[in-house]
Amino acid sequence: MSKPPFLALPSGVRAYRMATARGEFAVHDTADADHSGRTVLLLPGFTGSKEDFIGLLEPLARAGFRAVAVDGRGQYETGGPREAAAYTQSELARDVLAVVAVLGRGEPGAVHLLGHSLGGLLARAAVLRDAAPFASLTLLSSGPAAVAAGQQERVRMLLGALGTMSMAAIWEVMQELDQSVGSAGEAPYSRREAAETSAVLAEFLRRRWLANVPAQLAATGEQLLTEPDRVGELAALGLPFHVVSGAADDAWPVPLLDGMAERLGARRSVIAGTGHSPNAERPAETARALADFWLSPSPR
Repeated sequence: MSKPPFLALPSGVRAYRMATARGEFAVHDTADADHSGRTVLLLPGFTGSKEDFIGLLEPLARAGFRAVAVDGRGQYETGGPREAAAYTQSELARDVLAVVAVLGRGEPGAVHLLGHSLGGLLARAAVLRDAAPFASLTLLSSGPAAVAAGQQERVRMLLGALGTMSMAAIWEVMQELDQSVGSAGEAPYSRREAAETSAVLAEFLRRRWLANVPAQLAATGEQLLTEPDRVGELAALGLPFHVVSGAADDAWPVPLLDGMAERLGARRSVIAGTGHSPNAERPAETARALADFWLSPSPR
């Protein structure tokens, strides 16, 4: 899971529940910044949340974007039903389009969409369902099909545990196995501040995990195991595409992401010194790469 570099909302960022035709979604929104009509929607990955993008919000706002990070249905502060049928990829794609309808006010090409990891698969499904509202699609550490074999084993272990253990018990096992991987981020802390921040972050990660709806984790985990390759369908849409990753990735190997970018005719950005979550590990560099793509007159 991604580990946010910090938790305090940057100046100008508002946390609230956005009302849509498909219910309310918890968001972080830089709407008060001068964004000249440029809007970006950020979708988190498996076991993640809007906080995974917290380090991107201020630099994207400074670059002239309204950046909105969202908890999807069944994630952290959005919540959702306990039935697995609510979390099919089709249902979650409709949720994305409902949020975009609010942000873009029904105008074509109004929103740049970014999905991290699982969020990239959901972003792709939304665009394939209706590409009209989107100005571009960025796939951040998200590949062409199911996750790599090593990650499939971890996902299957989690799915098995969800059927037999409580969320609290699973969390304790995850800690023992050091499954909560990520980066401390870029914030310049003293030793004492770092210790205090680490404790606060650890409590946040636990609280976030417990708030996830188990049915959502089960359904989306299954999607990570079974997702087909839909790159050809996506390429046929002709949207501007951007494939971003760290220099290493244990969910989708970097050479696989390179190949996907070629098939899409996409811009390719690699954030040096990062793994599966460049957005959390080096947000400033990641934000620069994203803004450069979105501001380019020829974004490919």
